[in-house]
Amino acid sequence: MQSKRALWAVVLSLSLCSTNVDGQHKEMAKRITSEMEFLASDALQGRGSASRDEWVAAAYITAELHRIGVQPAGANGGYIQEVSTERRMRSGESQPWTTRNVIGILPGRDARLKEQVLLLSAHLDHLGVGKPVDGDAIYNGADDDASGCVAVLELAEALAKGERPKRTVIFAFFGSEETGGQGNAFFLEHPPAPLANIVANLEFEMIGRPDPAVKPDELWLTGYDRTNLGPQLAKHGARLVADPHPKQQFFMRSDNYALAKKGIVAQTVSSFGLHKDYHRPSDDLSRIDFVHMEQAIRSMLGPVKWLANTEFTPVWVEGKKP
Repeated sequence: MQSKRALWAVVLSLSLCSTNVDGQHKEMAKRITSEMEFLASDALQGRGSASRDEWVAAAYITAELHRIGVQPAGANGGYIQEVSTERRMRSGESQPWTTRNVIGILPGRDARLKEQVLLLSAHLDHLGVGKPVDGDAIYNGADDDASGCVAVLELAEALAKGERPKRTVIFAFFGSEETGGQGNAFFLEHPPAPLANIVANLEFEMIGRPDPAVKPDELWLTGYDRTNLGPQLAKHGARLVADPHPKQQFFMRSDNYALAKKGIVAQTVSSFGLHKDYHRPSDDLSRIDFVHMEQAIRSMLGPVKWLANTEFTPVWVEGKKP
C-alpha cells in the first residue's frame, strides 16, 4: 500500500509540474503575441526613427519594464535616454535629430560579480511610412525589429523572477538604428555603467521567422568565429550556430558593431533568412511564425541565465577583434 501511495504521489507531482510548465508556456505565448500586435501594428505607423511613433513604442516598452520589475537606468531617474543630435543628410546640410533609447537594469546580487554587466539589446525603430508597395505604405517592421524587442522583454521577464542574477543585467532598446545608429552612439557616450564593465552584449534582431539555411530550431550568431561566446552558449544549451550568410556581413549591420568597435564582445542573435519582406511594408504580423519565435526565445532563456550567473568572461579570438 505504501509503495502505491508513493508512486501515486510521484505521478501527481509530475502531473502538476507538467501543468505548471504548460501554463508558463501559454503565458509566454500570450505575451509574445500581444507585444508583437502592439509594436508592429499599423497604429504605430512603422515606428519611424526619431518620430512620435518611435516615442510611443519607447513608452510602451518603458511600461513593460516597469511591470516586470526592471529598474530604470535612463536619464533623470527614468527609463528613457533622450538623444538630441544631428543627422547628416545626403545634400550635406545637417538636420536636428531627436530619438530615444529605453534602458532598464537588474542590479547583480553577487558582491564579486555585480560590477560585471551583461547587456541584452534590440532596436525599437523601423522605417515608418514610406513609398507604397501594393497599396501599403506602412513599413511595420514586425520581424525587423519588433521581434528582437519582444525577445529582450521576455528575457527580462525571466531574469526578474525569483533570485536576481549574480551579474548586473542591462536591457537596452536603441532608437534610430535604421538611420545610422544615433541611439547606440549616445548610449556609448552616456553608458549606465562603465563600458569596461560590460562583459558581453547580445543584440536580438529579426527572430520572427525561421531561416531555411539552418535547422528549423536553430538561431545563428553573427561573428561566431570572432569570440568564444557563441560556442560557450551552445555548450550550455543554446541552439546557436554560425551565421550562414557571411557575404552579408551581418556582424557589422546592427547595434552590436558600435559596441564591438569599443572592445566589447558584442554579437547579434538572429534567424533572418534573407526573406523578400525585408524593409518592405509586407514585413508585418501576417508573416511572423509565432511558434518559431516562441521556441527561439525559450531556447535562449537557460543559456542567458547561465551567462548572467557564471564567472565565465567572453574574449575575442586573436586577430578577430574589429
